[in-house]
Amino acid sequence: MTAVRVVGIGGSLRPDSQSERALRIALAGAEEAGAKIITITGADLVLPFYDPSLAERPAGALNLVEELRHADGVVLVSPGYHGTISGLVKNALDYLEDLRGDDRVYLDGRAVGCVAAANGWQAAVTTLSALRSIVHALRGWPTPLGAAINSAQVSFDEYGECSDPQVALSLRTIGRQVVEFALARG
Repeated sequence: MTAVRVVGIGGSLRPDSQSERALRIALAGAEEAGAKIITITGADLVLPFYDPSLAERPAGALNLVEELRHADGVVLVSPGYHGTISGLVKNALDYLEDLRGDDRVYLDGRAVGCVAAANGWQAAVTTLSALRSIVHALRGWPTPLGAAINSAQVSFDEYGECSDPQVALSLRTIGRQVVEFALARG
């Protein structure tokens, strides 16, 4: 079997945001488990609003859909804005509708690690719940472990290090679970 391909999607418009740093730690866990990782963050997620009536897609949307088409697993990290996922991440996930005609529809049969980072527990938990619900709707398998990160208590420094070793361990575990599921299904 070739290396497991794990696509990480997340972050915010702010380069190297807290949620993007969390994504990178989760993807490091996937890479440590032997995966080839692809990261789609920030500026890569700035796409026109998804419009199913348009046949043509911008290059960024085509790349996103193509990477997910060939992914064995996915890690999603969203900042929590007003108790749910960011519009940036939601719009990117809406483009998965372009996979509806594939043999492997949407995220069918793929493990998806979900992480939410918000300034408070309520928004972090509801954002994580929203991500997991979306993954179910897209026929994906949320990993057993998800992470709700309270950014008021946990931070990531400019080197990507997490202030809470337990949170960093949880993020790496999520990445590893995505790979382990892909290998078990392979």
